[in-house]
Parts: sequence; C-alpha cells; structure tokens
Amino acid sequence: MDRTPSRLEDLEKRNVVVERMQKRGVELSDIADITLDLQHPYVDGLDHDTCLDHVERVVRKREVQHAILTGLEFDELAEKDLLSEPLLSIIKNDYSLYGIDEILALAIVNVYGTIGFTNFGYVDKKKMGIIKSLDEDGKKADKCHTFLDDIVGAIAAAAASSIAHRYG
Repeated sequence: MDRTPSRLEDLEKRNVVVERMQKRGVELSDIADITLDLQHPYVDGLDHDTCLDHVERVVRKREVQHAILTGLEFDELAEKDLLSEPLLSIIKNDYSLYGIDEILALAIVNVYGTIGFTNFGYVDKKKMGIIKSLDEDGKKADKCHTFLDDIVGAIAAAAASSIAHRYG
C-alpha cells in the first residue's frame, strides 16, 4: 500500500512545526524579519508580508518540516538530560566543532540551491535578529537552542533564496 503523505498532512505537520517553534519563542514573523534584512538591498519594494509568505512556503515543505522536527527534538531531549554522554554535553554546550546542527540546517537550505548555502553562511556568522537571542538564551543552564538557532537561520536563508529566485 502506498503511504505517501498528502498535502493535507503536510499542512497539519506545518501547524505542529509552527506551534513547537512558538513554544520555544520563535514566530514566523521573526524569521521574516531576518529574510527582509537579507533581501531588501536586492529587491526594490520588498516588504515584510512578502518575506512572511516565502517563510511560509519554506515551512510547508516536507523536507524542511522533518529537519525542524528533528532539531527541535534534540534540543528538547538535551534540556531534559535524556541523551547519553558525551552527546548530551556536546549539544547542551553547543560545542563549536560538533557541526551536526549546521548540517541539519543545510538540509533546509539545500532545497534552494547554492544561494541558500551562501545566505545561511552569512546568517550563521552574523547571528541576526532572533538568532542572536536564541544563541544567548541557549547558554543558560536550563535552555538548549543548539539546533533551533541554526534552523531559524536556515529557514530565513531559504526564504531569502526563494525571493531571489522569484525576483532576481
């Protein structure tokens, strides 16, 4: 029996993804802010609503949803000390040479080609908008945003790439 997920299931998963990010302090409009910062120099008249629309397009993609769910789960498991060592310490401390959080984020931007990779590298380096807050908040003993900050950056970078593909 073919068990290919339907578009309705993708929309339901989209809602789960958005709710879980909201519970961790991230709104899609926060991501759209970063997207606007990335693309406004290149697209005349670009506005927040257009960026939010492209963020929505990204979050509705099945591959993106799976990456988001995976990253959120690892952050939450680390917060609850439900991972074994040494992985627990590596994720809780956002160890700089771990890199799996960035690899997961690259799975999101990969959908949009090389411009997605370039945008993500810039966002990851600059720690723009809510990404900076997540990075700082993740340094608290009871919080872990090792994956979430990169996921947010990847969604913003992918949305910026989507805009570039459409208007560029």
